[in-house]
Amino acid sequence: MSTVYPTLIAIETSTDLASVALLRANQLIYRESQGSQTHSQTLPRLLQSLLKETQLDVSQCDALAFGAGPGSFTGVRTACGLAQGLAFGANLPVASVVTLLAMAERARLAGAGNEVLALLDARMGEVYWAQYRFEGGWQEVIAPRLSHASHVAPEGSPALCGNGLIHHGDELTHLNHAQSLPEIMPHATDIARLGADMFLKELTVHARDAQPLYLRNKVALTTLERQAGIQA
Repeated sequence: MSTVYPTLIAIETSTDLASVALLRANQLIYRESQGSQTHSQTLPRLLQSLLKETQLDVSQCDALAFGAGPGSFTGVRTACGLAQGLAFGANLPVASVVTLLAMAERARLAGAGNEVLALLDARMGEVYWAQYRFEGGWQEVIAPRLSHASHVAPEGSPALCGNGLIHHGDELTHLNHAQSLPEIMPHATDIARLGADMFLKELTVHARDAQPLYLRNKVALTTLERQAGIQA
């Protein structure tokens, strides 16, 4: 008998692409919008559009999920805040999904195989990256981290995905590019699937305990700090 997944709303705004998704009766529908400067204004409209189409109320859902980062500082705060607000209002649990894992999931579904290295542009010459292995479920091989692109050091030869390949290609020549999917980015549909798995495994948290994943201690470095090679 196939698994019946929960009804779940997912939110993802860790990059320039904002997306929301609804998982219901094992079916996914979504809305998306490009433009990192308008996520806080765009998200409610995207969500209202989804709920209107499905004639669903948030209180009829089983859980909320959001892309917890790493990614844009403002973006992950926006997603976390909206997920918390909706969860508090409807008394629902929250699944905090790592965006790099969501990228690995998207890459696997696109044919990348079961060994995936996700690379997300972090600007300032750096990338967010992590390595995952799928064996009936995802396992973390190398935990999410922030480093200069030239310092990315995976185990073995995983498939590569993410816009880090586009923005830092010259610094990533030491990696095996035999299988790479640079177009893969975090998306609410993947957050929804992973969030549903977390719900079924009882890995969700109360809304008050949902937190973004920040890999920088500060949003920006001063010019002198960058020149000195200090990493936030």
